Formats: sequence, structure tokens, C-alpha cells
Amino acid sequence: MDKNQGYSILKAVMLENGRGFALGEHPTAPSRYVTWACYDDKDGQRQYEWGHYGNDRAAMEQDFADRVQDYQRIYNVGIRQTEAPGLYKYYSTQRPVDIGTFPKPPYNKPDEIFNYDQRVPVENGSFLAWGYLTYTRPLTEKQASDYELRPAPDNPDRPRPIAEQMKNAAKLAEADRGSEAPAPQRRQPDRGDR
Repeated sequence: MDKNQGYSILKAVMLENGRGFALGEHPTAPSRYVTWACYDDKDGQRQYEWGHYGNDRAAMEQDFADRVQDYQRIYNVGIRQTEAPGLYKYYSTQRPVDIGTFPKPPYNKPDEIFNYDQRVPVENGSFLAWGYLTYTRPLTEKQASDYELRPAPDNPDRPRPIAEQMKNAAKLAEADRGSEAPAPQRRQPDRGDR
């Protein structure tokens, strides 16, 4: 995970316009936590600015969330990606993870490398893998395919299974129905009124 001024970045949210916000921690600093506005420069290096510092983690997490929401509301932009240590997982399906068997893009080195003792079924037996790597930022499709890595289905940048999408749509539709006022009922004449 990235570091800035000795603070380890715990999580970051990057927005559609290239701007973002980060939450960092430094256990020995006078202010243990910080939230920064951030962006990636032309070389892909993350730049941090406008820090808010504090010692209460819950308060700083709220500050982080508030900064993201306020920026989204003011500039009408969506979230492009969320980053956290080990957030993006890729399985090595053809060989154990070793020197030269995985991508090392600048500013996105693997957070964790794990090899199994043998090729084992993973993701409820849907395929076999020798091990996995986790990255803070997603790999490009080309980077993953060049090294025959398979992204985990629950990575944030992966499309959700259709069954999950249908459940979420049903919940939203039910919530919309529940928020509407019931239509006024018309009194139907009974047969004796004729």
C-alpha cells in the first residue's frame, strides 16, 4: 500500500474526474490519522494535498466519507474505484507465483503473494489455482492475461453475477414501492345500486 509522509494509506477513493481522497495512519505521529485530497500525476504517481489530521479513527473515517460525498455532490462525479490493502485478488492458474510470473506495475506492487502446496480448487471449486496475489489497484486486462492471472469474482471492478444484480434490483423496486403513497381507492358500486 502507498505511504505518504510516513502515513500508511488505509483506503482511497478515486473519482471519475481523476481526483480522490485517502485515509492514512501513522502510529507514532502526533496526529495518528489523516485524510487527504489526492490525484495521480502524469507519471502515475499519487500526489496528496489538503490534509485533515486527528487522533480519533472513527471521526477521521467520517471525515473521509464526508469529503468524498461533498465532492461528489458539488462536482456531480461518481466513484471510479475504491482502493485498500489487498483489495484486488488475482489467482495464478498456470504456475506457482515466483520471480517473473506476475506483473509489477509502477506504484502498484503486490501487497501479498501466497502459494498453495499444490494446485487446488478455489472460488467454490470453479477453477484450479497455484496461488494468488493481491494488489491495491486493479491490474489492466492485458497485465492479467499476459501472466495468465484470473481476477477473483468479488473484486470491486468485476461485474456482479446476474443473480446478485436481480436481487439488488428487486430490493430497490420494493423500496420504491414502499416509499410511494398508496393510490386512492375508488369505491365500486355494488350490484344493488343499479
